[in-house]
Amino acid sequence: MDKTQLVKRVKETAYLEGDFVLRSGKRSKYYMDKYLFETQPDILKALGQEFCKYLTPDVTLIAGAELGGVALAAATAMEAGKPWIIVRNSKKDYGTSKLVEGVLKKGDVVLLVEDIATTGGQVLEAAKVITEAGAAVKKIVAVIDRKQGARENIEGAGYAFDSIMTKQDLGITD
Repeated sequence: MDKTQLVKRVKETAYLEGDFVLRSGKRSKYYMDKYLFETQPDILKALGQEFCKYLTPDVTLIAGAELGGVALAAATAMEAGKPWIIVRNSKKDYGTSKLVEGVLKKGDVVLLVEDIATTGGQVLEAAKVITEAGAAVKKIVAVIDRKQGARENIEGAGYAFDSIMTKQDLGITD
C-alpha cells in the first residue's frame, strides 16, 4: 500500500465527527479512533513499513507506549527484525512491577512510535522513562500529528519528531 492509499484507508476507517474530549483535555469536533485503524491488518502492516523508513543504522530498539503504541511498535519491530519494548503508563502493582516490558538496556538507541500526537504528553512521558533508564530516544514518530502543539512540545523537550501523516494530509481543516 502506498502512502496515498494508507492515508485514505486510515481516514475511511477511523475518522469520526461529533463532540469529543481528547486525552489532552481539549475538545474536538473530530476524533481519529486509533483502535479502528490499528486493528486492521493491512493498515497495521503498512504503518510498520512506514515507521521503518525512520530507522537509522544506530537504532537498536523500537518502543511504544501503552496502549496505542503497542501494536505499532510490534508491527515496526517485525518489519525491521528488531526487538521492541512496551512503556507502561504506570507501574503495575503485581509481578515484577516494571514500567518497561521487554529488554531496555543502558546505551540502547530507540525509535519511539506513537499513534496520534495532539500535545505530545503521553509520548513525552514514555521518552522520559526510556532516557531515565540510560537509553537514548533517537526520534519520536507519530502516525498522525493533529497539529495542536505536539511538535513544539516534543522538540522543545529536546527530541526529534516526525509524523507519517498530519490532519491536513487526511483532509481535516478543523
